[in-house]
Amino acid sequence: MVKILIVEDEEPISNLIRMNLTKAGYQCQCAFDGKEAADMMAGKGFDLILLDIMLPKINGYELLEYAQSLDIPVIFITAMDSVENRVKGLKKGADDYISKPFEIVELLARVEAVLRRYNKAERVIQILDIEVDTYSRTVMQDGKQVMLTLKEFELLLLFIRNKNIALYRDTIYENVWESEYMGESRTVDLHVQRLKKKLHWEDKIVAVYKVGYRLEA
Repeated sequence: MVKILIVEDEEPISNLIRMNLTKAGYQCQCAFDGKEAADMMAGKGFDLILLDIMLPKINGYELLEYAQSLDIPVIFITAMDSVENRVKGLKKGADDYISKPFEIVELLARVEAVLRRYNKAERVIQILDIEVDTYSRTVMQDGKQVMLTLKEFELLLLFIRNKNIALYRDTIYENVWESEYMGESRTVDLHVQRLKKKLHWEDKIVAVYKVGYRLEA
């Protein structure tokens, strides 16, 4: 299981991140200041660090250098959202930079992207009655391959990574189609209906009134 260290001194934010990453299948530990994080990083075998910049005792930039010496990728999560701070963080070697406030869906997508870049992402995901190979992009159900289009596969992964979370139609569209949502609810609805039919998941992917859809798993 992928191990992630969350370094955030605001406990409510830390708990929110931990809860959602745990739901997505990651193993998480939390540190609330830079010294505690440095102590935990040594020898714990973390696959990724989510790191605030403004921390007590040791700041995020110093911890980034330590993480680099341990070959652990880092995503900055910070309220320091100016272009200058973003550029500084990336130039110093952070693998990504997320500004607060952020959407959980975006965080999960960024985490997955960095893990995949370092070949640390979980290759095979088993959920309900299917097995998804994220490398070969194949889906097996009851020993048979389910043939999905590219968008259907991306849609399935989005639901899996956000299982039990209600996703707005605009969130679904912008993450799967990677463009701004302009009210194309019919596109989302049609793809969701096809995915449900192919997987026989009519009772698993449910409509949420005035929101969108949720995978109940």
